[in-house]
Amino acid sequence: MQDLEQSVLAAADRLVAAFARHDAAAYFSAFAPNATFIFHNLDRPLRSRAEYEAEWALWETRDSFRVRGCQSSDRHVQMIGNVAVFTHGVRTELEIGGEALTSQERETIVFERDGAGTWLAVHEHLSRAG
Repeated sequence: MQDLEQSVLAAADRLVAAFARHDAAAYFSAFAPNATFIFHNLDRPLRSRAEYEAEWALWETRDSFRVRGCQSSDRHVQMIGNVAVFTHGVRTELEIGGEALTSQERETIVFERDGAGTWLAVHEHLSRAG
């Protein structure tokens, strides 16, 4: 069980690191195509990775959105067969419209292990901390 938890943490680390360096290709490759997303700052859920990718591109062009850094803390993994629920605290540094912003949030990412043993994120839920 410990090895499985470590492999989930490694998958989460890759996802967070790609996000932190604004590497959209690496970030989105960590998600299954049918992944779903719920973000407190959107008025609707995103029902696929493609919907999120389109939203991300809109943020970049419309808002000059850029991730400047991201730190993960208070990490926890709950194993449920070929599914893992990863929760953590997130401190994100962004730039929007040339203005630097920092947010404190809580996030749940649900990972599923595919037939090759790769953990892909299938759901992400982001909420405000506090």
